[in-house]
Amino acid sequence: MMKKYPLMGALLLGSAWVAVTHAGAHSTGGPEDLIKFRQSGYTFMAWNMGKIKTQVVDQPAQFNKDQVKAAADVIAAIANSGMGALYAPGTETGKGWEKTRVKPELFQQPDEVKKVAMAFVKEANELARVAATGELEAIRGQFGKVGATCKGCHDKFRTEE
Repeated sequence: MMKKYPLMGALLLGSAWVAVTHAGAHSTGGPEDLIKFRQSGYTFMAWNMGKIKTQVVDQPAQFNKDQVKAAADVIAAIANSGMGALYAPGTETGKGWEKTRVKPELFQQPDEVKKVAMAFVKEANELARVAATGELEAIRGQFGKVGATCKGCHDKFRTEE
């Protein structure tokens, strides 16, 4: 079904992710579970960003609009999934799959976090819209905007490895 109906697959995945994050935010074994959920979400998003980068930046001769659209839909689904709930009190330190790299400022600057998060959601949604057109140059430009919102958050709220 995913090959024939990539949007449906992305929507199902997005729905599943929302269910997992909603359940995780309300009934977990503790902060470590919330950290694991958010680390998993960002890892999956990074994998999909990598798929787009390969096809629109690194190897545009291999551009496959359906694959890029599917990856963009996943990124938008994760962006809209309510991952903010995974930054509950007690998750500022600790370990999920690995030690969390979130800076204390994330928990101290809610207005700035909201601004950064909303910018990411806006650009991720626009990436999904632009990817649906199949226009390589437009996708490349929007992909850069999404990457810039990721970097903006990382620079402010994530420690380096």
